[in-house]
Amino acid sequence: MNYKKKITASGLLVAMGVVYGDIGTSPLYVMKAIVEENGGLSTIDTSFILGAISLIFWTLTLLTTIKYVVIALNADNHGEGGIFSLYTLVRKSGKYLVIPAMIGGAALLADGVLTPAVTVTTAIEGLRAIPIFYEQFGMDQNIIVFITLGILLVLFAVQRFGTDVVGKAFGPVMFLWFTFLGMMGILNFSDNLSVIRALNPMYAYQLLVSSDNALGIFILGNVFLATTGAEALYSDMGHVGKNNIRLSWPYVKICLMLNYFGQAAWLIKANNNPVFYENEQLNPFFMMLPNGWMVIGVGFATVAAIIASQALLSGAFTLVSEAIKLKLLPRLKIVFPGKTIGQMYIPVVNLFLWLACSLIVVGFRTSSKMEAAYGLSITVTMLMTTILLYFYLIKSGRTQIFSLFLTLFFGTIESIFFISSASKFFHGGFVAVLLALAILFVMFIWERSKTIEEREAEEMNLNDVLPQLEQLHLDESVPMYQTNIVFLVPKIEGDFVGKQYLYSILDKRPKRAKIYWFINVEVTDEPYTREFKVDMMKTNFLVKVKLYLGFRVHQEVNVYIRQIIQELMSDGRLEKQPQRYSITPGREVGDFQFILIQESLSNNTELSKWERQILQTKLFIKRYTASPENWFGLENSDIKYETVPLVIGKMKRPKLRERK
Repeated sequence: MNYKKKITASGLLVAMGVVYGDIGTSPLYVMKAIVEENGGLSTIDTSFILGAISLIFWTLTLLTTIKYVVIALNADNHGEGGIFSLYTLVRKSGKYLVIPAMIGGAALLADGVLTPAVTVTTAIEGLRAIPIFYEQFGMDQNIIVFITLGILLVLFAVQRFGTDVVGKAFGPVMFLWFTFLGMMGILNFSDNLSVIRALNPMYAYQLLVSSDNALGIFILGNVFLATTGAEALYSDMGHVGKNNIRLSWPYVKICLMLNYFGQAAWLIKANNNPVFYENEQLNPFFMMLPNGWMVIGVGFATVAAIIASQALLSGAFTLVSEAIKLKLLPRLKIVFPGKTIGQMYIPVVNLFLWLACSLIVVGFRTSSKMEAAYGLSITVTMLMTTILLYFYLIKSGRTQIFSLFLTLFFGTIESIFFISSASKFFHGGFVAVLLALAILFVMFIWERSKTIEEREAEEMNLNDVLPQLEQLHLDESVPMYQTNIVFLVPKIEGDFVGKQYLYSILDKRPKRAKIYWFINVEVTDEPYTREFKVDMMKTNFLVKVKLYLGFRVHQEVNVYIRQIIQELMSDGRLEKQPQRYSITPGREVGDFQFILIQESLSNNTELSKWERQILQTKLFIKRYTASPENWFGLENSDIKYETVPLVIGKMKRPKLRERK
């Protein structure tokens, strides 16, 4: 799309709606969390407030602006961003780089579960600042939980229908939201311009070492909430392009900081009023709104929270899709409900996120408790991105000293934030950690099993069986099995293919056909590649095809094969296959059958108990994931499943003795 490369008004608006949802809703809860965690309004003073704002400003400046907007956005993979896109850029630098990619991806998905729960709950809690609502329900949290669950249910339910119409409104609404943030901040900031002193980093340092700071360095765990959307900013680069992000970010950051300055001015003013001391859930964002603006503020905050959650869902679907294409997760059913290529819907992921978000809302109930769990795992993702960025900088020609300096600089900052956030573990952070570990476990099983299979799987040279295949192809005493038989093979190296596929043709049941197809899909480092390579091994009955598809391209193999066979026939490399009986006049392409091999681990395989357990776990998980026909777009094709024992490594050779 043009707006990805050029700076346009539409691109800037899309950036507002898609990229900044998470970071744009942070003013709802950051200062609230900092004040609450320190013991409430009565425990803080002006220097504390200025120090907190200073920490927020420099966190946004160092991590979001410099690391992500200035540096990370340069690491684009043909316009796409995110930790998996970054991994594809550098994976040739070392096999072990898959480890930080898996850890970072799992942590990002896990932390994302908390975003809808935290943002929507915080927005709905703002209803208490409306007198009519407060008179009716008071501090009853049940009504907040019910409303939040209802909003989440609707949000997740509409995903299956696509979000084209709603998505077009995201940009203008979020632009108005940021403008609203800035205006509300100015209204309060103008009463106390002295809070601009917070730009001096000395206030941040003094707060960290101050005795008034009850949390000490662990206050950074709450400060970090202001920049949790930075990783999403990088991941969503493919939707709008880095130029539109870079141009729109200054406006977004200014509006955010104006709002934080406004909250600081209000807190300093409220600090002298004991009336506010007894407020259990004091939220300066809502409290600083002028009289008559409360309903608008709560409504606006709720809409912004929903948009932030929608952006998270779109990002989660994209992240999972990329992991599947990179063979880091099992295949899952992917639906494309919208009119845009990048819009997708993964039912299993949607259900998982909805259940997890709902359980978090029911279990934690208040936004304060959710904030205690929020942000821990995203620090892990940022650290993993920093590690991968080091290899990208080296690859892009930067000196090792410069690359190492930047890595250590950001790595040190993020490590401090990680240690600070780790204090949240027993206060709810364990939820995100357990989710991340569960996702990482599946990734580990998939990656490790792939390594074992590639190391031990037995392959055969097609040249060794070519005479037999030709003889079978011409043997009229054997009934014609199918005009075209297609095998989807996970690997083709030269003329070698897996032994099980040749076993299916020659041994399981001799399959006579006019053409034997061996199709391999190779996911490229580029996101939208659509290329193929054909090798017929100097025959007219065997076709090897390597499909080179980008990691964001839907693998509709049936469609691609139809195109390939037409081109081969047009070039004279394949004979035409006229059909005597057909509803299509002049049809010159015969029937196809796709043979899909179902693997079961052979008991005769010699493997260590650990490796056998890994492979058995993978085969167990595969039973409950998307079937190959759904994944490769073969739902309307003629398909046959065959079960072949998966023999990996050396075979056991048990010997029998004859009983005398």
